[in-house]
Amino acid sequence: MPCLNISKSTTEMKKTVMPEKEACTLDGAVDRHGCPAIRDKTGTWVAGILILVNQGLATLAFFGVGVNLVLFLTRVLGQDNAAAANNVSKWTGTVYIFSLLGAFLSDSYWGRFKTCAIFQAIFVLGLASLSITSYIFLLLFYLSVYLVALGNGGYQPNIATFGADQFDEEDAKEGISKIAFFSYFYLALNLGSLFSNTILGYFEDEGMWVLGFWASTASAAMALILFLCGIPRYRHFTPKGNPLSRVSQVVVAAIRKWKVQSMNDSEGLFDDDEKELVGNGARKILHTNGFKFLDKAAVVTSAEMDRFDGGDRNPWRLCTVTQVEEVKCIIRLLPIWLCTILYSVVFTQMASLFVEQGAAMRTNISSFHIPPASMSSFDILSVAAFIFIYRRIIDPTFVRLTKTSLTELQRMGIGLVIAVCAMIFAGTVEIFRLKSANKDCRHCDDSSSLSIFWQIPQYVLIGASEVFMYVGQLEFFNSQAPDGLKSFGSALCMTSISFGNYVSSLLVTIVMKISTTDNMPGWIPGNLNRGHLDRFFFLLAALTAADLAVYILCAKWYKYIKFESRDAAAAAASAV
Repeated sequence: MPCLNISKSTTEMKKTVMPEKEACTLDGAVDRHGCPAIRDKTGTWVAGILILVNQGLATLAFFGVGVNLVLFLTRVLGQDNAAAANNVSKWTGTVYIFSLLGAFLSDSYWGRFKTCAIFQAIFVLGLASLSITSYIFLLLFYLSVYLVALGNGGYQPNIATFGADQFDEEDAKEGISKIAFFSYFYLALNLGSLFSNTILGYFEDEGMWVLGFWASTASAAMALILFLCGIPRYRHFTPKGNPLSRVSQVVVAAIRKWKVQSMNDSEGLFDDDEKELVGNGARKILHTNGFKFLDKAAVVTSAEMDRFDGGDRNPWRLCTVTQVEEVKCIIRLLPIWLCTILYSVVFTQMASLFVEQGAAMRTNISSFHIPPASMSSFDILSVAAFIFIYRRIIDPTFVRLTKTSLTELQRMGIGLVIAVCAMIFAGTVEIFRLKSANKDCRHCDDSSSLSIFWQIPQYVLIGASEVFMYVGQLEFFNSQAPDGLKSFGSALCMTSISFGNYVSSLLVTIVMKISTTDNMPGWIPGNLNRGHLDRFFFLLAALTAADLAVYILCAKWYKYIKFESRDAAAAAASAV
């Protein structure tokens, strides 16, 4: 199939090449042949739904391993509880650290489709290897489980961004669908984990590990096949090159010109990059005040003016305004990202201390036993309910009252507030649990007469906070990351969870060292009835409240990225 010259402006192509009935998208997307994407034949909800189902199946497969990995380590490999918990924390953290690798390869070289396909194939290979080794060769277990981590970690930050790529944000109707996609993406993720936490969790809890792992493998394979079926329909964005070199060029150029005086505005800054940007589908970023030192990288000196007139520009001495603004954007995103880590500490309690607290409560209804880990189903149901409540009730009501929607930063702040409430409620439940507990029991399972169903509100509150925090995060980092760093923006969400796991483990260690005395076994001992888990929950509430105060300051300080419209950039490029 012959391909059009994509260095031309989108408007010009529509007028001179494409029939009017085959209008192209306005955001610079291309089809699988590298030609401008035709709006009616690519992307939209046809591709979006394929990606949502793919995400649900992949999440089912991932949590089919992760939800009971600690039980496999203790029951099959014979590790003690502390070693098993430590290994699971390391593995979980590694999964999300690998998201940075996937984002780098996607943004720099492979593009989002190829990156997703390759890492999903690694994911399937890791699951198949895990299924085999769990039955035959336990020595290969760690190799297999970290293949799963690599595959899922590299895939996750790209699939959300690739799904958003299927909607043209320059089109009013598709722009609304793009915002909605992130909510449905997080819903698909939670629905996949619901099946893992219930059906697969039951099989693995009963010792049917091989069956559970093969079910995860089949789900991941189905996800990969379904993803590849959408090839004719997908829209793509070409990689923009290695971002590390672009960032390094700005820093080096600014240091070299540290004595050069820069103006208060964009006057005198090199901004002659329209042709290059339109050629690779990126948008020009408008100049912003702040971090004036970096502006020096774009100051055109007399020596550089002479050199540039000859057509020779050294990017390590002279950078474009857009390149400088990319670095400023990353610097501005980092404080917001740091404030989300403590929220992830709260979020990780569902898989650890909430489960231990539930195990020490009354878990039987007549002769039926409720697995404490299954209470996370209420979190998933809460996410599904609050996505609907937000999109159908809260957001329309807010728009009617204020004529505008809640910003991503406002929603993330609301998520922190709800997280504080969840920790306060969890601490309150623990106080009442201790009052009705048998403190002389050797094992604290079912040692309190307080029903496990009193945990439901804290799980529901965590689920509600996720809708505001994590969905808001996905939208915020995707919209605020430069065009060449979209997957990196999604990877920031993943690494927030990773660091949340590490900080949670560190915080527990510090608390236990400080709170353990001769007469007190610490706040979180093996027998919770002799400890004060309530104080740890209240400590998390206080830390999250302090984090909220810092977050508000960072959100007020933050300056939103400003892109030049594509039509204006195309017109400027054609005039050159």
